[in-house]
Amino acid sequence: MKKIITIAMMLMAFFTMASAQKEADIRFDKVTVDLGAFSEKDPVQKTTFTFTNVGDGPLVINQAVASCGCTVPSYPKAPIMPGQKGEIKVTYNGAGKFPGKFKKSITIRTNGKTEMTRLYIEGVMNEAK
Repeated sequence: MKKIITIAMMLMAFFTMASAQKEADIRFDKVTVDLGAFSEKDPVQKTTFTFTNVGDGPLVINQAVASCGCTVPSYPKAPIMPGQKGEIKVTYNGAGKFPGKFKKSITIRTNGKTEMTRLYIEGVMNEAK
């Protein structure tokens, strides 16, 4: 009987501690950026996505992966504390790509309640004349 009570108390303590942990959460100001129209002569375009940690614990961005090699994201490696803002910078390089409309995605993975967010950049690269 004592073993059952001891095990039950240990389980209750474990679940109480697990539920008391603080959880981070990420919220972006916007998830799509339109780079507009630009010339094939100037194929490199840059933009920034701003986010806030709206959770109670430190936010860690584990990974930022673009849908193709022409798009390169950079993100903060240090934890973002609750209430703080951060930035993900994205560079698009259309050199060697066909002119026209494009839409690329960047997948963000975090330790937060929202584990995955997909960001988008789009625009039109006009042919050089």
